Amino acid sequence: MPSTVSSSGASAETAQEAGIRHAPALTLLASLFFMWGFITVINNTLLPHLRSVFDLSYTQTTLIESVWFIAYFVASIPSAKLIEHIGYKQALVTGLLVMAAGASGMMLAASIPSYAVTLAMLFVIASGITLLQVAANPYVAVVGKPETASSRLNLVQALNSAGTMFAPLFGAYLILGRSKGGTSAAGTTLSDAERLADAQSVILPYGLVAVVLVILALVIARFPLPAMASTSLRIAREERRHLSLWNHRNLVFGVPAIFIYLIAEIGVANLFVNFVSQPDIANLTHEEAGRYLSFLWGGMMVGRFAGSAIMQRFDAAKILAVFATGAFVVMMITTFAHGPVAMWSLILVGLFHSIMFPTIFTLGIKGLGPLTEEGSGLLVMAIAGGALVIVQGWIADLYGLQTSFLLTAACELYVLFYALWGSKPTHALTDQRLEEEPS
Repeated sequence: MPSTVSSSGASAETAQEAGIRHAPALTLLASLFFMWGFITVINNTLLPHLRSVFDLSYTQTTLIESVWFIAYFVASIPSAKLIEHIGYKQALVTGLLVMAAGASGMMLAASIPSYAVTLAMLFVIASGITLLQVAANPYVAVVGKPETASSRLNLVQALNSAGTMFAPLFGAYLILGRSKGGTSAAGTTLSDAERLADAQSVILPYGLVAVVLVILALVIARFPLPAMASTSLRIAREERRHLSLWNHRNLVFGVPAIFIYLIAEIGVANLFVNFVSQPDIANLTHEEAGRYLSFLWGGMMVGRFAGSAIMQRFDAAKILAVFATGAFVVMMITTFAHGPVAMWSLILVGLFHSIMFPTIFTLGIKGLGPLTEEGSGLLVMAIAGGALVIVQGWIADLYGLQTSFLLTAACELYVLFYALWGSKPTHALTDQRLEEEPS
C-alpha cells in the first residue's frame, strides 16, 4: 500500500529514512542533470566555432542559441502531456533517446556542412532536454521534506554545474583545439578548405555524446525509480478543476523570473569567449578563452554545493536576494572595467548565478499542491527566455559587446525583486509526495 509523506507530519527519523531510501534514485537523476548541463554548455564553445565556420555576425551567432531555447517554449507543454501518458521513467528514457538522435544529426550537419541542419539538430537536442527538465526538476523537489526542496534541487543542480564546468574543456580540446579558427588569433580569415575542415571537427565530440546518451537511457530503463503516488495523482486531477495557478503569487512572478534569469545566464556564457578574446580584455585565442569558461561554470558548481548547505539553515529567498545583489555588482564592473578585471568579474558572476535557477524553481512551485505539475511545466517553458539572448547579440552589434552586458545587470535586478517580494507564497496548498515502493 503506497504511503505519502505530508508536508508537516514527518518526523526527523522518517525524513532521514526517506532520504536513504531515495538516495539511489537521486544519484541516478543527478547523472541526468550532469548530462544536460554538459550538452547545453558545449554550445558555448560551439557558437564561436560556428561563427568562424559560417562567418556569422553576433546576431546570427546568438540566433543559434535562440533556436535552442525556443525548443523549451515549444516542447514544454507536449512534454507535460507525454509524462501524463507514459509516466516519469519512460519520459526520461524518451528524452535521452531524442537527445541522442539530435547529437547524431549534428554529425550529419558537420559533414555537409549546413547552418540550417545545425539549427534543426540543436532544436531536437533541446527538445529532449526539455522533456528531462519537465520530469526531473519537480521529481527531485518532492523527494523529501518540502522545506528542504531548494537545498535538494541545488545539490543535484551542482552536478549539472559539474557538467557545465567539464564541457568547455571538452569543447575547447575536441572542437576549438582541433580547428584552425579556434587556434588562430581573433579576426583571422579562413579559406574555404579550412572552414570545411573546421566544420568536421564537430563529428567526433557529438558521436561520443550520442553513445553516452544511449547507454544512460538503457540504465534508466532498467532502474526501479519511485513513482508519484497514484492515489495523490487521482485526487490531484479532481482538485485541479477548482483551482487556479494565477492565485499563486510565487508562480506568477516566478515564471518571468526564470525567463529573465535565463537571458542573463545564457548571454554571459555564449558571449564569454568572444568577450575575453578581445585585445583590451584578455587578448586570448578562442581555445584559450574556452578553458577560462570552465572557471565560470566551476563557480556555479561551487555556489550550488555551498547554497545547498546554507539553505539547510537559512531562508532560501534571503539567500537568493544576497546572490542577486552580488551578480548585479560584478556585471556593472564587467561593463565598465577593462583588462583582467573585466574578465574575472565576468567569471565571478557564475558564482552568484549558481543558486538562481534551482532556487527560483522551488520557490515558484512552493505550495502549488495538485497544481505542481502544471506549474513546473510553465517554469520549464520560461527557460525559453534564453532565446532572447539574440537581443544581447543585437545590442553588441550596435553598441559594442561590453555595453551589451548592461542587459545582464538589469536582469539581476528583477531576480532581486522576486527574492524580496515576488516569491512570497499566496493560497498555499499541500504538496504531492512519492510512493514508497518503486514501480
